[in-house]
Amino acid sequence: VILEESGGGAVQAGESLRLSCRLTGWTYEYYCLTWFRQAPGKSREGIAALSSESTTMYSDSVKGRFTISKDNAKNTLYLQMDNLQPDDTATYYCAARPFPQLVLDRDRYHRWGQGTQVTVSP
Repeated sequence: VILEESGGGAVQAGESLRLSCRLTGWTYEYYCLTWFRQAPGKSREGIAALSSESTTMYSDSVKGRFTISKDNAKNTLYLQMDNLQPDDTATYYCAARPFPQLVLDRDRYHRWGQGTQVTVSP
């Protein structure tokens, strides 16, 4: 199983980005796919999760600004990030687990991508 993120970049506050995470070799019928982020000097934070039952969960820090979705035909997970702020600056990772329960705890995941950098300037 390979998870590969893309779409990061440098933007100004108030702008938008869409991250992608392509899943190769992922064939589980039930799953939870989650976006995490890690800022320098901080722990990895779960921010948005999507289950195979089409339920979603967001952290308070991104609720109302970020949207998680999946294109099943392309086997790709997305994170639409609107109204980005400097505090959103971090490396963003996607992760997967073969169970449908929504969890944002990093210790519950064992499949990770390599990360993509997002930098937001004031």
